Amino acid sequence: MAVPHSLRALRSRNFRLYYAGQAGSMIGTWVQSLALMWLAYRLSGSTWFTGLVGFLNSAPYLVLSPFAGVLGDRLDRRRILITVLALLFLQSVVLAILSGFGAITLWQLASLALFAGVANSFETPTRQSFFVQLLDDRDDLPNAIALNSVLMNGARLVGPSLGGLVVAAWGETACFALNAVSYLAVLAALRVARPVRPSPPRAPSPPLADLADGWRYAMGFVPIRRMLLLLATLSITIGPYSTLMPAIAVKTFGEGARLVGLFIGAVGLGAVVAAVGLARRPSVRGLAKWIAASAILAGLGAIGFCFSRSVPLSAALMALSGFGMFMTAASCNTIVQSVVDEDKRGRVMSYYTMFFIGSLPIGHLAAGAIAERIGAPLTFLAGGVACTLAGIAFAARLDTFREHLRPAYIRRGIIPPTGEPPQ
Repeated sequence: MAVPHSLRALRSRNFRLYYAGQAGSMIGTWVQSLALMWLAYRLSGSTWFTGLVGFLNSAPYLVLSPFAGVLGDRLDRRRILITVLALLFLQSVVLAILSGFGAITLWQLASLALFAGVANSFETPTRQSFFVQLLDDRDDLPNAIALNSVLMNGARLVGPSLGGLVVAAWGETACFALNAVSYLAVLAALRVARPVRPSPPRAPSPPLADLADGWRYAMGFVPIRRMLLLLATLSITIGPYSTLMPAIAVKTFGEGARLVGLFIGAVGLGAVVAAVGLARRPSVRGLAKWIAASAILAGLGAIGFCFSRSVPLSAALMALSGFGMFMTAASCNTIVQSVVDEDKRGRVMSYYTMFFIGSLPIGHLAAGAIAERIGAPLTFLAGGVACTLAGIAFAARLDTFREHLRPAYIRRGIIPPTGEPPQ
C-alpha cells in the first residue's frame, strides 16, 4: 500500500486494521471520561470527590501495571487485550443503565471508576507493547509510536469536545452508551488483526523474579530511569487538569460542561500538534533535547492558565500545556521502545505506564484537596512551577543522559559507532 512517508507504519495491514479500530474506541473513551468527571462534580458539587474519582480511575496503574507487563511478556497480548476491552465494554453498559434510570449513587460511580482503572491498568501497557508486533518492518517503529500518539491525542482533542456537546444536549447517559458502542470497533479489529512477529520464547521463571528483573533493567539504565522520574513529576503536577476543569468552568468562568470540553479539547489540540511533529521525524535521533524543553513548556502553560480570565487565551495556554506534556511523554516512549530488549518490552512499558499514568492518582487526590483550600487556579500555578523546575533539572543533566544513551543507539543501529551522540 502506497502511503506518505509520515504515515509509513500504515503500510502494515495488521497495524492499519488495529489503528482504525482504536480510533473509534479512543474517542469514545474520552467522551466517557469527560461525562464521568462532570457527573461526579454535578452529583457531589465537590472538587475533592471529583479528585477521588480521578484517583480511583488511575490508582490501579500504580500497583497492577507491573504485573500486566509480566503477563504481556508471558502470554498472548492479543488475547489479553480482547478480554480486558470486553470488560470495559460491560462497565460502560452498566454506567449507561444506572445513569439512564437516574439510579446512580456516589459510591457506585466511585466503584465503577475503580473497575475501569483495574481493567485499564492491564490494557494500557499491553497495548503499548502489542502494536509493535503488528508491523511488517521494525524500522517503522518510531513512526508507529508517533501515529499512536496522534491517535490518542487526536481522540483527546475530539472526545472531550464531543463529550461536552453530548452532555449539554442529551446528558451523561448518551456519553456512556456511545463509549460502549465504540469498544465494538476495536474488538472487531482485534479479531481480524494478527501479530506479524510473536513474542520471543522465554524460559519458565517465577513471576516475582520477572517483575524484579524488569525493574532492575529499567531503573539500572540511566536514560530510562530519568525519563520515568520526569514523567511521574509531569503526571502529578500537570496531569490532574481534568479534575480541576469543572471547578474552573463553573467558578472562574460561570460556564458548564461545554467549556470543560473546550479546555480539555485544547489540551488534545496541543498534543496532536506534538504527535504530528513526531510522526514527520525520520528517526528517533534528536529527541533527547525535546524532553526537557517540552516539560518546561507544559509548566509555563499551566502557570499562565492560572492568571488568565479570557476563554481564548486560557484555551491557548492549555494547548501549550498539552503540547509540552505529550511531546515529553511521546518522546520518552519513542526512545524507550527503540532501545528496550524485546523480551523485556512488556515489563518496561508497564513501568512506563506505572510512572506516567500510575502517578496520576497522586496528582488527582492532591489537586482536589489543594483546590478545596486555595482554589483551582492557584493549584494550576503550583503544579506549573513544580513541572517547570523539573524540566530545568532534566536539562541541566542532558549531557550525561546522551552519554549513557549513545551505546544503546549504536547497538540498535540508530547511529554508527563513530556517529554523533544523541541530541
